[in-house]
Amino acid sequence: MKFLSILIFTFLSLTISAQQSFYDFKLPTIDGEIFNFSDLKGKKVLIVNVASKCGLTPQYEQLQAIYNQYGGDNFTIIGFPANNFMSQEPGTEDEIKTFCTKNYGVTFQMMSKISVKGDDIHPLYQWLTMKELNNFEDSEVKWNFQKYLINENGDIVKVISPRTKPDDPEIIDWIIE
Repeated sequence: MKFLSILIFTFLSLTISAQQSFYDFKLPTIDGEIFNFSDLKGKKVLIVNVASKCGLTPQYEQLQAIYNQYGGDNFTIIGFPANNFMSQEPGTEDEIKTFCTKNYGVTFQMMSKISVKGDDIHPLYQWLTMKELNNFEDSEVKWNFQKYLINENGDIVKVISPRTKPDDPEIIDWIIE
């Protein structure tokens, strides 16, 4: 048992250390294709953990409006469905995609469902929340729709509260500056 624990710890340590920058990640999309974060070099990126059965779910509408207006060569949004808060994202990938498309017309990049906190936190969210990995600050994902602003160089520049609406001037000003 001790050997297994050491082996798991070593594997996790290597996995985390292999992700030295935002651009090192390659993750599955909601459609099962691999998305290479190195393709985001030179873009501002808003990362957001999302859920379909949350009081903040209407933020999808604002996220899509921002993506429609500003998305393109200089800015994008990436949504990560997560079921970490009161089981508010219980659906399958297909159910989540259908919900987002039907109810909010989501066209920004949606990823495969992951864990954004706890013992099974995904390596991307380890990077987003741990200063020793991101060289920015320690943070904790407090609820669904927490936003991480990543600059054109792949650095975190701000963590935005889940309750802050995506069209808040703080976010819009950052996008257009």
